[in-house]
Amino acid sequence: MQSIYLDHSATTPLDPRVLAAMQPYFAEYFGNSKAIHRAGHLAEAAIEGARATVARCLGCLPADVVFTSGGTESDNLALRGPAQYARVHDRPFTLITGPVEHAAVAATARQLRDTLGASLRVVPVDRTGRVNPDDLRAALRDLPANGIALVSLIHANNEIGTVSPVADYAAIAHEHGALFHTDAVQSPGHLALDMDGMGLDLLSLSSHKFYGPKGAGVLALRERVPYLSAQTGAGHEDGRRAGTHNTPGIVGTAAALEIACAGRAESAARLSTLRQRLIEGVLSAIPDAELTGDPADRLPGHASFAFRDVLSSTLLMHLDQRGIAASSGSACKSGNEQPSAILETLGFGPQWTRGGLRLSLGRSTTAADIAAVLDALPEAVAAVRRIAADVRSSAPA
Repeated sequence: MQSIYLDHSATTPLDPRVLAAMQPYFAEYFGNSKAIHRAGHLAEAAIEGARATVARCLGCLPADVVFTSGGTESDNLALRGPAQYARVHDRPFTLITGPVEHAAVAATARQLRDTLGASLRVVPVDRTGRVNPDDLRAALRDLPANGIALVSLIHANNEIGTVSPVADYAAIAHEHGALFHTDAVQSPGHLALDMDGMGLDLLSLSSHKFYGPKGAGVLALRERVPYLSAQTGAGHEDGRRAGTHNTPGIVGTAAALEIACAGRAESAARLSTLRQRLIEGVLSAIPDAELTGDPADRLPGHASFAFRDVLSSTLLMHLDQRGIAASSGSACKSGNEQPSAILETLGFGPQWTRGGLRLSLGRSTTAADIAAVLDALPEAVAAVRRIAADVRSSAPA
């Protein structure tokens, strides 16, 4: 059976070049980076070299780079750090975010509201999942005096692929004295990232989304950001994130990010061509199918759809049986048939919100893969719809 992997937004395979860069730090140069002997110095040098590489790729200072365990921790620290600082200094904290954020931001925001008394303002989005600048300005009005305000809006949406103008949002936030954070987990290798040029105060990354190792990530954190670490312990990362450094993961993160940034333009052009072929083929071959997210301003390798009267979990199983790995783009799994909250937010009705499909392309994706998917997907959708129709017809009146 052929094997076609179209779930690169969920995770990517480790690049062999990244593995080669990491390899010495598992057993040969294994020292604790905070030790004062030679083994520790070698690890420290590797980490600081990685920090400089990441800073160069992101357009920030090495001192701004905090190494974490991944995107979820980075998002948590980005929101909790300023919130904790505000709480300790008895200052009001206002968090402004949107309804289509990754759960690492959305759930954290709700918890900060419920446990620390943060004021949470949720800005609406349009049909593509993008915030209107005027709505953001409205949400930033009447901020408490002497307070700290943080806007957190995603750069590229993991479920629907929409790319948002975060540089514009950051400028609006700064006009109102607020900080700006973006979850850029989906961006490296696809979109340009320049914290200086984009005016970002905080930015989150996850290594395994760009062919790096799992369990490693980055929070880029400007010195001007009021921040109190939510994780305490020894003085690693200048006290911003405690815990012994994951030296292989940090080295791998820097190597993967450097490779992704260097190949971005060529990769984005290739994937955009394949993605457009996939989108046009799906929409022309499958009735009652809609593209979700922005049709133009979207991740180069990201194609997402909503299908009427289709259950995503069943569709994914049918595709898997045909050798195609895909995702619903939400938390939908076998046995969990909850509708997509993002599709609901975008205005899709109940006959559509359980039928999301995300096909995310990567370095291994070929034109032959796209042709195979376009051959298999219409049959799979039709089969799932027949099953659903049979269930409805057999249900008691």
